[in-house]
Amino acid sequence: MPFFPGKAPFPEEGQPKAAMAWLPGSLVFWAMLTLIYLIAPGCSVEVKVPIEPLSKPAGEAAELTCSYYTSVGENFALKWSFVQPGNPISSAETILYFTNKELYLTGPQAKRATLLQNPPTGGVATLRLTDIRSSDTGTYLCQVNNPPDFYNNGLGLVNLTVLVPPTKPTCGQSGQISVGGGAALTCSSSGGAPRPVYTWVRLGSAPTPAPGSMVQDEVSGRLILTNLSLTSSGVYRCVAANQLGSAFCELTLAVTDPSKGRVAGTVIGVLLGLLFLVVGVFCLLKFQKQRIKKPREIYGGNDLREDAKAPGVYDSLPRRGNTDVGLLERSPSASTVTTTKSKLPMVV
Repeated sequence: MPFFPGKAPFPEEGQPKAAMAWLPGSLVFWAMLTLIYLIAPGCSVEVKVPIEPLSKPAGEAAELTCSYYTSVGENFALKWSFVQPGNPISSAETILYFTNKELYLTGPQAKRATLLQNPPTGGVATLRLTDIRSSDTGTYLCQVNNPPDFYNNGLGLVNLTVLVPPTKPTCGQSGQISVGGGAALTCSSSGGAPRPVYTWVRLGSAPTPAPGSMVQDEVSGRLILTNLSLTSSGVYRCVAANQLGSAFCELTLAVTDPSKGRVAGTVIGVLLGLLFLVVGVFCLLKFQKQRIKKPREIYGGNDLREDAKAPGVYDSLPRRGNTDVGLLERSPSASTVTTTKSKLPMVV
């Protein structure tokens, strides 16, 4: 008797035809297996979430779509949790959960979180957040648990990005800001989502810089200036922009010329030297003038006092005793010192 794969063999004469229903490959057999699979406990839980990430401006409301398929029973439970960017899924914080026909709100987002369908027993588990802010950016987990349906993890991930305009950036400069040198201009904004793009522009009607002497990085906000000249001086503006807006800061670059500084230093040094020379000459002349004038003040004039000595007479002669002085005072006719000395024996 030939055998055809996928088909039941023909029965021989005298064999019951009802046995054909239990032969492998028959339609009845596969229909029975399908029916058993559908009604048997332990079916899988299927959760569906959007593949594309969700982006919303700050201050608005965001709906995180989540739907599921399972046979909801007494043990049905739903949980929404949140994890910040860069952190593992295991560190997620619970926002709300539904169990035993009750909804519980937890975590810092509880006052702004609600379910689009409450109770979430009709296959819709969408989460709605109001007044979203930059701290709401991250990954949200929609998890459905319905024992004994454990043949799937029942988990869906939704990524949310809250759009925030850039804050006012801060400008700075570093390097050798002189002719022939180089400078690095920096620009950074502390806030903004998505991350802002930086653009440097030079204000005014200045000549166009040489190719390669002005290179900027739109991601880091850094502007490199090389081979500076005096024409490189001016006002530079940095603009930080993203999808929601822009902000800017300005910086004034002043390029110096070292050669002019050396000339100015030389001129100042010469002038200071001349000033010191003039002051020195003036002081010397004044000192000489005072030196010449001082003897005239001591010996000059014709006024004679009674107890004054004759000019040119100094106390170089030895003094005699008081008796001799008294004798000299009583000699009215003494005209000179020599005459007085010759008369001293006669008085005695």
